[in-house]
Amino acid sequence: MYDTDGFRAAYDKVMAKWPAEREAREVPTPYGSTYVNVCGPRDAPPLLLLPGGGATSASWYAQAADLAREHRVHAVDLIGDPGRSVPAGDRPLRTVADLTAWLDALLDGLGIGAADVGGHSYGAWIALHHALRSPRRVRRLFLLDPTQCFAGYKTAYLLHALPMLLRPSARSVRAFLEWETGGAPLDPDWLRLQEAAAGFPSVKPVTGPRPTPRALRGLDLPVLLLVAASGRTHDPRKVAARAEELLPHVETVVLPDVSHHALPHSAPPGTGRRLSGFLRGSSGS
Repeated sequence: MYDTDGFRAAYDKVMAKWPAEREAREVPTPYGSTYVNVCGPRDAPPLLLLPGGGATSASWYAQAADLAREHRVHAVDLIGDPGRSVPAGDRPLRTVADLTAWLDALLDGLGIGAADVGGHSYGAWIALHHALRSPRRVRRLFLLDPTQCFAGYKTAYLLHALPMLLRPSARSVRAFLEWETGGAPLDPDWLRLQEAAAGFPSVKPVTGPRPTPRALRGLDLPVLLLVAASGRTHDPRKVAARAEELLPHVETVVLPDVSHHALPHSAPPGTGRRLSGFLRGSSGS
């Protein structure tokens, strides 16, 4: 039987690294109840954060304080993934259109017309598709080493991920993360949360093709793309080059000495300030 209490204890330990004034909200949507961690001034511009697949909103702890100085941050646990969101039994998320409808309903439930949006990995894939399909709801967009947006996965990455996907366990999760991050030091509390998520009763994620070149060329909003230089998920140079080729308003930054799965919690110092600068419309450097 899955250790729900152990997962929640690990989740709460990482959430303790968030700003003290954080509050939690549970927002009903047609696809289930969405758990959102919120912080920042109530009258500040809203910012929606989406984690990577298999992660939770807790992973944004290293940037939360910086982002919450000028934004009302809303960090989401993805429905169907590890976390505290609860999927509806009779209306699962099955398509990209469902994901867009879910995020629209979530924004409505939060009382938000349009928001800045940021995502990591699979969360960045969701955020980009949402911006393409519901552009009136997205003001500015940042993508942290997005997967399946501008390039495909490396074969070696998929082969190393296979044992974790076929037989999820704390050991297989740790082995995979140690391989992908090159043995770099990882926050032990965050690592324990990733291990505790192994075997979480999640549902099949929505996947699909990359956005079409035509759709990307038509995205008329500012985008900040941060690429992990040491990531083993995809070719970082190809990701950056393809985004610069297709997106009309993109700023691309290559983050040195960091891998895909070390983001966002172990991003280089100053990443939160860079993101804040982009969101306010000034240089993030």
